[in-house]
Amino acid sequence: MPADGGGPRFAYPVALDLRDVPVLVVGAGPIGARKVEGLVAAGAAVRVVATEVSDALDRSSVADVRERPFEVADLDGMRLVISATGVEAVDAAVADHARARGLWVNAADQPADCEFILPAIARAGRLTISVSTDGASPALAGYLRDRAAELLTDRVVELAEELAAERRAIQVAGGTTEGLDWRSRIVAALEE
Repeated sequence: MPADGGGPRFAYPVALDLRDVPVLVVGAGPIGARKVEGLVAAGAAVRVVATEVSDALDRSSVADVRERPFEVADLDGMRLVISATGVEAVDAAVADHARARGLWVNAADQPADCEFILPAIARAGRLTISVSTDGASPALAGYLRDRAAELLTDRVVELAEELAAERRAIQVAGGTTEGLDWRSRIVAALEE
């Protein structure tokens, strides 16, 4: 729990559909490049603004690269913002300007300047496992993510597809999957 005695600050996990969503990333060092990579993999239309662009950034994967300091106009048309310059004052200023426009913002390693945080993620097929420590310990979240990723075997990925097809077939036939218990099949796949 946070020091103020309340519950976790980032307590409502969501998975976003970022296909073709305009996202601004300020900063293009190794951390910014990793953020861009994840956003591009999710289908986002990424604009990068950075005074220096590291070789880690695949320029061909982003919609727009602006090699210069952040300007408020860089927020025009954006729906999500990530600031990863590594300069606390710059990231805080980006966050302030984004918030003033009603945009959701993440300032890397600065939870106070975030409306959302990015969990540690493991993916296989349609399956995604994410782990968050409410921003308290990215190292712990990464370790737990790696342990959880061990569950994402080929058989578990196949089962996800099988269950999705069966669920669709039941729904197309006018039925509901609300009361079905898939647990025995899931447990069997995890124990293989």
